[in-house]
Amino acid sequence: MTDSTARHGFETRAIHAGQEPDPHTGSVIVPIYQTSTFAQDGVGGLRAGGYEYSRTANPTRTALEECLASLEGGRHGLAFASGMAASDITLRTLVRPGDHVIIPDDAYGGTFRLVDKVLSQWGVEHTPVHLSDVDAVRAAVRPETKAIWVETPTNPLLGIADIAALAGIAHEAEARLVVDNTFATPYLQSPLGLGADIVLHSTTKYLGGHSDVVGGAVVTDDDELHEKFAFLRNAAGSVPGPFDSWLTLRGLKTLAVRMDRHSDNAERVAEALVNHPKVTRVYYPGLVEHPGHEVAAKQMRRFGGMVSFTVAGGEQAALDVCARTRLFTLAESLGGIESLIEHPGKMTHASTAGSALQVPDDLVRLSVGIESADDLVEDLLTALA
Repeated sequence: MTDSTARHGFETRAIHAGQEPDPHTGSVIVPIYQTSTFAQDGVGGLRAGGYEYSRTANPTRTALEECLASLEGGRHGLAFASGMAASDITLRTLVRPGDHVIIPDDAYGGTFRLVDKVLSQWGVEHTPVHLSDVDAVRAAVRPETKAIWVETPTNPLLGIADIAALAGIAHEAEARLVVDNTFATPYLQSPLGLGADIVLHSTTKYLGGHSDVVGGAVVTDDDELHEKFAFLRNAAGSVPGPFDSWLTLRGLKTLAVRMDRHSDNAERVAEALVNHPKVTRVYYPGLVEHPGHEVAAKQMRRFGGMVSFTVAGGEQAALDVCARTRLFTLAESLGGIESLIEHPGKMTHASTAGSALQVPDDLVRLSVGIESADDLVEDLLTALA
């Protein structure tokens, strides 16, 4: 990224950061360098670009990483094969046997599974905490705490954590604050600017934005952490291919305009659900009555495209709503241009069953797309009727 690009606005950086026209052909779009290896000038002598093997580095992936870092306001970006690969590398870099991690008490099911079922076998302990309760987070810190893992908004209950406050707690304990910024995206929220040490994404979601690629990312300002992340990623091989990197980079170009539309539509959907007699609660930080609304308004540009709600009649009623929609497709994942609906308890968060993180069985989660808001509202009202 050039110095001039660094000074530009978000939308400009999304299109230009790390994406200069190709010096050999003049291509205005970064090429897909679909190659596994690169010719060298001699034994141990790399060419000017510094590339040798695509697991270590690839020009298409480099362009993506430079753009990701720019959008998050960080110095270093790394792309991964999935969001869970990014989470795994991050945690395995930060913790060792006997260490402790604080996680949200409504964390994403995959994150909980990684911590509870995988890292626990390595002797890493964890404590689920309601992260909006700053005093509870402070009380959960131990001498062996090495990371506070934050989602804000959380998945699936859209809880809000005060990033700046939690950064202060983490740094007092000489721990790292990791913020999963997948729901908010760098367009709506800038965790590094609020004191976070590491920002993580499932780029599968809003950054890719079209439900056609799986990937992850980690951004940090810390030179030493970046080197450790890069080393472990190369050693473990959890890298995205050139085409996946290109698809994600293409998605970034329209992130700002998409997030504005996602937010517009989610606001309309949330308002319609709040007034429905069969809806018992709506989880959306843009609602004034949401307990995290004030903090969200302070640290977010807008409130995003995710909405969850509970249905009168319990689990079966929630399952019925999921089965009746026509524009909202019943599917896992989120953040694409199309609207999705799911039952977290039986789908994305099934791994939390029987734990302190078990989600309500009458909960429905929506990923509100960019279709006509009138059509989306009508679809939901029909499903609820």
